[in-house]
Amino acid sequence: MSWDPVFRLVQRIPRGRVLTYGALAKALRLPGGARSAGRAMAATPSGKGIPWHRVVGEHGKILIREPYASLQRRLLESEGITIIESRADLKRHLWKPSKKSPPKYRTPKKRIQR
Repeated sequence: MSWDPVFRLVQRIPRGRVLTYGALAKALRLPGGARSAGRAMAATPSGKGIPWHRVVGEHGKILIREPYASLQRRLLESEGITIIESRADLKRHLWKPSKKSPPKYRTPKKRIQR
């Protein structure tokens, strides 16, 4: 499965803004919803410039485990995002993708073996 549409949308999140896993899944109509978005973010390749740290859980919660949770918090704070008790302030920092967001995520078609 290719997560490229997810990575492309995450790359569009501006500095100083965050997006929730659920909103990411909804914008791309990912089958499996927020969990699929979480799997995609866990598979983010390093060194590709994908700002994985800008994707947070419901209500802005930092959901990943240490030591990456501390790294995510530091990266978000370095962009000016307010973090209170492991939660990003969504009222101030939530990014809403435009209506012209990427098209629906399509699962690859299975080839029929003949």
